[in-house]
This record gives sequence, C-alpha cells and structure tokens, in this order.
Amino acid sequence: MLSAELDYTIEIPDRPCEIQGNSQGGKEAGTRQPLVILLGWGGCTDKNLAKYSAIYRKRGCIVIRYTAPWHTVFFSESLGIPSLRVLAQKLLELLFDYEIEKEPLLFHVFSNAGVMLYRYVLELLQTHRRFCHLRVVGTIFDSGPGDSNLVGALRALAVILERRPAVLRLMLLVAFALVVVLFHILLAPITALFHTHFYDRLLDAASRWPELYLYSRADEVVLARDVERMVEARLAHQVLVHSVDFVSSAHVSHLRDYPTYYTSLCVNFMHSCVHC
Repeated sequence: MLSAELDYTIEIPDRPCEIQGNSQGGKEAGTRQPLVILLGWGGCTDKNLAKYSAIYRKRGCIVIRYTAPWHTVFFSESLGIPSLRVLAQKLLELLFDYEIEKEPLLFHVFSNAGVMLYRYVLELLQTHRRFCHLRVVGTIFDSGPGDSNLVGALRALAVILERRPAVLRLMLLVAFALVVVLFHILLAPITALFHTHFYDRLLDAASRWPELYLYSRADEVVLARDVERMVEARLAHQVLVHSVDFVSSAHVSHLRDYPTYYTSLCVNFMHSCVHC
C-alpha cells in the first residue's frame, strides 16, 4: 500500500449528499458531490486546512487533506529532484485504498507548495495507466501559482522557520537563496534540460476542466501579475476560467478576511463543475 507512509487526513461523511438537478421527464436526479482534495501551502498544519475542509464537509463531501513537507517543497524541488512525484502517486493511491476512485474529484490547491505537488498529480493523471481513468471536474487555486519570486519565497520560508533557532534559520534561508540563484538563474539553461519549472508546466497543462483562481494584489509572496498571466494562458487554451482578486487580503488569508464571500465562491464553483 503506497499510501502507508503519507501523513494525511480523510473525512468521509456517513451519508454523502447529492446535488439535485432536473432530469429528463421532469423528475429530479441526484448528482454526487465531488471528493475534494486539499493540497496545503508550505508549513501549514492540518488544523489550518481543517477550516477549508469544513466548507466541503458540511455539504456532504469526502475530503482529503495533505501538505507536502516544507523541506521537500523548498529544497528538493528547487534542486530539480522530483521527490514530490512520489508523494503525488501515494496521494492518488489513497483513492484506491479507500475504494473511492470512481468519485468525481475537485482539487483545492494552496500557494506554490500545493501547486508543485499538483503539477505531478497532473502528470500522473496523463501518463500512469492506473490513474488515467480518474475524473477531475475542477481545480481551485488559492494564492497561486506564482513564477520565480525569490523575495516572496524567502518570506514564506522565514514564516515556516520562525520557531527555529536564529542561527539555523539564517543558515537555511541563505542555503535556499543560494540554491535558487545557482540553479534557476545562473544555471537556468542547463537546469531546463532535465527539469521544467512547475509554473511553466502549468501554463501549457493538457487539463481542460474548469479552474478558479483566488488571489490578491496585496499578496507579497505570490504576485498578482503571475496569477493573472496564468489565467490568460489557460483562457488561451480554451479552459473555462474564473478569477477573483480580493485586493486587500494577504497570502492564503482570503478565507480569514472574507469568510462568507470565499465560501460562496468555492461552493458555487463546486456545483458548477459537477453540472458542467
């Protein structure tokens, strides 16, 4: 069982709800709610994700919460080591372990850490024989994706490391900055030969299900212009895209600052994806 070593949380309602819709002949026919997979931001806790999970759990959805380890996100991925691909495979294997692989899937992806993992999920859905029959109905991006923003990434890493000893924190921040400068700036042409940046991969992703981008021009970690460029690229690929700029909320703080509006956006998008 590949998922045995994965630190995840799954919530399965006793009686999954159905979305009611009119069928031919005037009778109501129920459409199953999607299974929602939350991919957390770097350093977030399960308690953090549980607040988002509640949006879907209250509506009868099965919810899986998972956050990739911060050191894998910041260092392995920056070095071009595809460790996240192994985690993505384990995550998809969960669907078969719990025998819920036939459920429609909705991804809710947070920041670049979630996007990096989601990138490999997309690749597995397209290339792995066991996963190619999984049915994704939509994806929500919260505070991402962002292109190469070293200052923003350092801010995010500094938050994760704030409880570490000062010397260790400084050493890790310097090490990360050196890795990014070396592999993604100075040696970028060589690095590109064996590793494609997650942002570039998503620009031309083959997926065609609807996407919702929730971002803010006040975000200092992921720049609004990066999200807007992604939206334009996905629209150019004939993807049904919606985007909302919260204007004043900080990185992954849109639910905290606008709980009612944020919840309605997610729920309405989920319903539209199921009926799309």
